[in-house]
Amino acid sequence: MATGNDLLSSSWTGREIRQQPEVWRGTARSVAGLRDEVDRLLAAALADPRTRVVLTGAGTSAFAGQVVAPDLSRLLGRQVEAVATTDVVSAPRSVLAGDHPVLLVSLARSGSSPESVAAVDVVDALAPAVHHLVITCNAEGELARRCAGAENAVVVTLPPESNDRGFAMTSSFTAMALATLLCFGVDVDVDALADAATEVLDGLADLATGVAATDPRRLVYLGSGPLKGLASESALKCLELTAGGLPALGDSSMAFRHGPKAVLDDATLAVVYLSGDPGTRVYDQDIAAELLAALGPDRVAVVDDEEPAGARWWRVPRGAGWPDAVWALVAVLPAQATALACSVAAGLTPDDPFPGGEVNRVVQGVRIHPLPRT
Repeated sequence: MATGNDLLSSSWTGREIRQQPEVWRGTARSVAGLRDEVDRLLAAALADPRTRVVLTGAGTSAFAGQVVAPDLSRLLGRQVEAVATTDVVSAPRSVLAGDHPVLLVSLARSGSSPESVAAVDVVDALAPAVHHLVITCNAEGELARRCAGAENAVVVTLPPESNDRGFAMTSSFTAMALATLLCFGVDVDVDALADAATEVLDGLADLATGVAATDPRRLVYLGSGPLKGLASESALKCLELTAGGLPALGDSSMAFRHGPKAVLDDATLAVVYLSGDPGTRVYDQDIAAELLAALGPDRVAVVDDEEPAGARWWRVPRGAGWPDAVWALVAVLPAQATALACSVAAGLTPDDPFPGGEVNRVVQGVRIHPLPRT
């Protein structure tokens, strides 16, 4: 098993986990360079109070939208929805019901999955007025080419390093989430964020290899509000990098009791993200205490800035005033590294956990059907 810094240096996946602080600094520069164009687009789109703000993407990109949407709703004083491209394309009239203008924020690593472009086409066809903000890691992707130069669109291309070469999205996830927050004017001290991540990275390989050494047979990630999206992304990383060999589930702290709790057994590792919002945090603490009673201290990890009583501690610094969506960018690092360590422990190749092509880096096999007539 890889130990120490080997874990974060012996694969593209490991190096892309480790590079995130610098990718975030580059992301901030990318957004700053397009500040005027982004502001003009948002002003035009949001001038109509009926405009629906929809964050869209597939898989990890969809979870990035789920992480930032709640805090953007609070910032803007209007509802911001995270709707996966897979839902926009497959059930467009249920997603786009009503005669509302749409600001579609498309998040995409490659921008070349069939749903990415199809979602743009569907919204253009069904909404009375549309503005497009595209946030992508690939300037050459079909989505970027489709929207580049359009009067109602701005394409924000992130640093090329964010276009992960490994199978699983790591840098791209946090860079796209950060870029979305910055585009909408969330005041993020990116240097402080990068410093916090560097602090976590210093001990991350040992933490992750230590978790893998306990040989968990199931992983559960729980969080509330923006951290529910983070929990889903954390579970997905484990499923992807272990080729499904280590089943993982992500859910909200309260919803977990309503059935999904059945997944627990004595070989489960449960991880709880504690919200920084006092009213939300108490519910996360309740489920952590319940899991401790059920599984014992060796099988429960709490992710927070403060050391918990009894449980494992995955310490992630939380800057003063950081909303959960900002803290999530650092808090995901242990989950990314844990998935990597479990992949290595299982004898897999993290950069290519599906050598037979059962699951692909850019999704394949999708047929886009024409919109049926109403």
